[in-house]
Amino acid sequence: MKVICLINMKGGVGKTTLSVNLCDCLARRNKAKVLLIDIDPQFNSTQCLMSTDEYINHLKNKRDTIINVYDRNVRPIISTVDGINDTEPKKIDEIEPILIKENFYLLPGNLELYRIEMSPGEGRENKLNKYIKSINEKYDFDYVIIDTPPTPSIWMTSALLASDYYLIPVKPDPISFTGLDLLQSIINERKENLDLKIECCGVVLTIVEPNTLVYSEAVNFLEGGRWKKYKFAKELHKRTKIARTQMSKTFILDLDDPQSKLNLVGIMNEMLKRINNE
Repeated sequence: MKVICLINMKGGVGKTTLSVNLCDCLARRNKAKVLLIDIDPQFNSTQCLMSTDEYINHLKNKRDTIINVYDRNVRPIISTVDGINDTEPKKIDEIEPILIKENFYLLPGNLELYRIEMSPGEGRENKLNKYIKSINEKYDFDYVIIDTPPTPSIWMTSALLASDYYLIPVKPDPISFTGLDLLQSIINERKENLDLKIECCGVVLTIVEPNTLVYSEAVNFLEGGRWKKYKFAKELHKRTKIARTQMSKTFILDLDDPQSKLNLVGIMNEMLKRINNE
């Protein structure tokens, strides 16, 4: 099992689009068993894979979300019949992801993550790592993809602790590249302080508009410095139809867009080559 988190401190860079479609591509083209974990409190990946009604019913039926991994406290339940009773949290290996389609599982996100107070040093940042290891004994996943929030938060630290590699989606614009070195410095600090073994898988250009000055400058930036060896050959091009249909459980491989399909498969293949050539 390989665990890869997609990470960027800037929102709107196609991180969720890449996370969801990499999982679909791995499951569909490679017949790999994949788990997507939505650790972003905005739970955009979950919204791409579950309709509003499906998600509401999921919560009503008390099925699991990412909140079950982190909120391990005993909760008082008040009943007019039985009075106040304590409810114990599930054992961590009993938290169940849901099957989205063949070989593709999801542990849904949850807005309630915002309500959890999680400070460094109290141990909650290690829960995700423990969960992934425990659940794999039952499901035997080939790959776990973690969609992270666009903030240098404790949730990011938790994802880094649980992952073998991190992949950075970057939109080719000056603002995005300004934060690239800062992101790397924050990750390096986490690695040193927490003795992490995680490695950079690479940088994928997303929402690309070829033949523009901004794109050319972005490529020159990556290929002219220390990021050169990390730049992926294939890129995720800007497509209105991708943005328009992704909230209706439509994947890039479902679209009538041969170039986008080719690029996605190329990104997947390069990612696998990088993480398997250790």
